[in-house]
Amino acid sequence: MKQGRHFVAVALVAAALIGATALFHNDYYLRIVFMMCVYYLCAAGMNVLVGYAGQKSLGQAGLFAAGAYAAALLTTRTEMSPWLALVLAAGISGVCGVLIALPSLRVKGPYLAMVTLAFGIVVEKLVGEWTDVFGGAQGIYGIKPLTWNGQPFTSVQWVWFGIVLCAAAHLLLRNLICSRFGRALLSLQADEIASSSVGVRVYRAKVIAFVVAAVTCGIAGALVAQQNQYINSDFITFHLSIFILLLVLFGGAGSMYGPLVGTVILTLVDALLARWPSAQHFLYGFLLLFALYVMPGGIMGLVSQWFQKAKKAGLAAGGSAAPTRIGPDGSGELLVVQGVSKSYGGVKPAQDVSFRLQRGHIHALIGPNGAGKSTMINMLTGVVDPDQGSIRFLGQEIVGRQVHIICCLGMGRTFQNLRLFADLSVLDNVMLGRHSRMSNGFFSSLLSLPQARRQEVATRERAIQLLDLVGLSHLAHQPAGSLPYGLQRRVELARALATEPQLLLLDEPAAGLNPQETAELGQLLVRIGKCGVSILMVEHHMDLVMSISDHVIVLDYGIKIAEGNPAEVQANPRVIAAYLGVDDDAVAAT
Repeated sequence: MKQGRHFVAVALVAAALIGATALFHNDYYLRIVFMMCVYYLCAAGMNVLVGYAGQKSLGQAGLFAAGAYAAALLTTRTEMSPWLALVLAAGISGVCGVLIALPSLRVKGPYLAMVTLAFGIVVEKLVGEWTDVFGGAQGIYGIKPLTWNGQPFTSVQWVWFGIVLCAAAHLLLRNLICSRFGRALLSLQADEIASSSVGVRVYRAKVIAFVVAAVTCGIAGALVAQQNQYINSDFITFHLSIFILLLVLFGGAGSMYGPLVGTVILTLVDALLARWPSAQHFLYGFLLLFALYVMPGGIMGLVSQWFQKAKKAGLAAGGSAAPTRIGPDGSGELLVVQGVSKSYGGVKPAQDVSFRLQRGHIHALIGPNGAGKSTMINMLTGVVDPDQGSIRFLGQEIVGRQVHIICCLGMGRTFQNLRLFADLSVLDNVMLGRHSRMSNGFFSSLLSLPQARRQEVATRERAIQLLDLVGLSHLAHQPAGSLPYGLQRRVELARALATEPQLLLLDEPAAGLNPQETAELGQLLVRIGKCGVSILMVEHHMDLVMSISDHVIVLDYGIKIAEGNPAEVQANPRVIAAYLGVDDDAVAAT
């Protein structure tokens, strides 16, 4: 219902703008409005890449050139329809986006920005110096414009078409951002390891963000080439990349309306200062620094602070009942670790460790600090690969598997140090945990097809159920990072449960909790165990371990020194020695 109202609102605004521009009789003003449409397309896609996925890019001029020169070459060297050329230009730009995304698997932050900058510079030199193909400074003439009823678009028709494209881009990107892919992109910006631990395919999500930015920028470039019926290397400059980035940062990165605000204001400023290029460059540099250091949220960030209202925490009727099952029933072996070793130079956090975990049990992995417990958890979940040994989960060898694949198999986890997506709401954090359990694809989400909408509703209801299980449903719309530490621990636990794990790995879940919170956590873990989830927890609170565990494994300096039920482990001399130490006489006696 809300989505339908938004569509109607956008359609009415677009219709009003089309009606208003029909009254314009000055080509100069129409040109300004058209360039607003062009820049908005660039900024809207760039916002997905920078504002949501957090990937720094300075190569948008290269993507703009890919679309512009693709449309130019396809219409001047073939008899291709300009409409088909526009579509193909978008596709060619998307391929270029994939090529830029390839380095993002290995480099991040400023290094990624330098790679994209290099791409933009290479394209700028290519179109400027390969004159046989791209025409250089002389450019390419005779580009076929878009036509209607066999006649080229007039100035006002170009504006109308630009407004329609901008409205369509806004609606499609809003669908994407409000879907599981939007949450996945936001999780990349916060913490890639936590993102992969809930089933997000990190590299795929990065590629999607780059391709979205490339396609919108390529369409913008093609529109400019076709409207001018001419393109040359003067259009493709580093200044263009900076301007597109500034549109996003000044308007508000990570806001759906930030690119629109930035585009309208800065396009008008660009037109006013067109006679003074040096003043333009100085102002853009100043505004870029101002947006980065003084106003990091952009104009929309300030507006949202002024008018922010607490969201109503009303939950759907029937959506608050705690789930009765999370994992399947059954018995037998769930996880088999055989001869696992890991070393970092002379440090050996795991030395030929073997153990087996049973379904339906609460297992504990204990040991002094530095015993290798967290390293073992990281090896089980694929964050760290063991040097040797075998790890079989549900009968499948998982050594060497990627983190998100292990999550999809049914292994969830929390972290020793909190890895929440702090800027997202509690509800969105838990919905992110359901990412790997949702089957709607990219285009289904982009177009907001009925299947995607049904899965969003089901995911929301399930997340609310899990929040009710951990006692946080009343805080569903609060930013996760604003909660007290103990409640943040519960959010992370609910997020892990949302992955529907058969085995839940908890890395020091009681760390930082007071005695009452620790006791409540123990009761909660018992309830979770009754929901069909087997648990392996790393913990230093011995009262908690001994009160709820069915099976305890003890590590000391990477070596398993004991295993059994809590009473057996408590009485084991090697465990006592590891925790309390032993005098020299006792050692000599043994």
